[in-house]
Amino acid sequence: MNAAAHRRGLYRSVWRWHFYAGLLVMPLLLTLALTGAVYLFHDEIDDATHASLRFAPQRSADLPLSRWVAAARAAYPGEVTRIDVPADPRRTAQVFVTPTRGEPLRVFVDPGSAHVHGAFVYTHTLVGFADTVHGSLMLGRVGDALVELAACWALLLIATGAYLWWPRGRGWRAALWPDRRARGRGFWRSLHASVGAWTAALIVFLILTGLPWAGVWGDLLRAGLQPLGLGYPAEHRHHAAAPRVGQAVSDAPWTLRDAPLPASHAHHHGGDGARDIGIDAVARTLAARGLRADYRLSLPRGADGVYTAVVYPDRPQGQRTVHVDRYTGAIAGDTGFADYGLGAKAVELGVQLHMGRYFGRANQIVMLLPCIGIVVLSLSGAWMWWRRRPRGRLGAPPAPAPARLRTVAAIALGCGLLFPLLGASLLLVYALDRLLIARVPRWAAFVH
Repeated sequence: MNAAAHRRGLYRSVWRWHFYAGLLVMPLLLTLALTGAVYLFHDEIDDATHASLRFAPQRSADLPLSRWVAAARAAYPGEVTRIDVPADPRRTAQVFVTPTRGEPLRVFVDPGSAHVHGAFVYTHTLVGFADTVHGSLMLGRVGDALVELAACWALLLIATGAYLWWPRGRGWRAALWPDRRARGRGFWRSLHASVGAWTAALIVFLILTGLPWAGVWGDLLRAGLQPLGLGYPAEHRHHAAAPRVGQAVSDAPWTLRDAPLPASHAHHHGGDGARDIGIDAVARTLAARGLRADYRLSLPRGADGVYTAVVYPDRPQGQRTVHVDRYTGAIAGDTGFADYGLGAKAVELGVQLHMGRYFGRANQIVMLLPCIGIVVLSLSGAWMWWRRRPRGRLGAPPAPAPARLRTVAAIALGCGLLFPLLGASLLLVYALDRLLIARVPRWAAFVH
């Protein structure tokens, strides 16, 4: 085979993988881009749509936290699991209530008067719906795996797209800007290529900074960082059977989700007759440690549970997680950003940039650009496919000469080492394409 034929065969192979990747993940990527764009501006959207709940008359002092809890329970009976203490004197506090029947509520209470402004089910709001769909498609662990799979295939989509886009003799200007003189599919192809060129790096950044929250890849990353001393602090490792922070604390920092949760020690103070010191005493303990506002306080779960306050600011350097023994008021753990390993610090920084928080409005706008790029790429790619496909058929690009199985296996193995779900799905798609579709004439005719 001469060099020209080899290049044509390689180009056709890459085009085919680009087609399959786009067809498989385009609907999911479009969903992630739209929901991600909504969540970038979650505070602004919530303030506009739920202003009566989120704002209260400016106050000079707050009532004790127990008064907030009592007011929330009186209005919405149930178990209080968390309290978000605001720093802004014009904001309401959020009390998380799990009612005896129905879905969990977020109850909004005026900290200065304990007046209850109302409540909502988070997932029934625009921001809550977008947040849940963005993370798991509202399908739990199955949805989380699908989102991770879409993100990994998007990396393949970008890599193959970059190969197809490379100028190869045409000028860089033609590669970077859409051809306004073109008509029909030619214009859409130039638009698709140029938008991809300008947004690919930001899209890759979004994917890589979002993957740590994925179930499979995120768990493997945390597990890999710990032995190297790059995750949560080594002094937090104690009894292996202890529950994890992420199991007891909602919205815990990524770094500490798998860290062992400290326990309260009732047997030191009267065994079963030990009494909880109460939420107001916990608030005083936290204030003595410098936490007076702008933290999330999760209440204990179980007899040996602890109170956990999480400070989660826009810049991760201010993160802090403090555990308080529910019986003694002693500090059972106090971890800040400075205690994290280098790998965990990098992930936490990436997460805040991903969510558009680190640099304020500028960060939001920059992260909105790849979301817009994904929408344009998805719609233009779908339009080009729809226009070129034969009626009643899928219209996949023609298959090149059969690739050697060991080459495909090597590629899948390499992808699998970095992204396990991608490697497994590559082998599955290859098997379907080469070993099943290619051998069933009716299916082959439909695909091509």
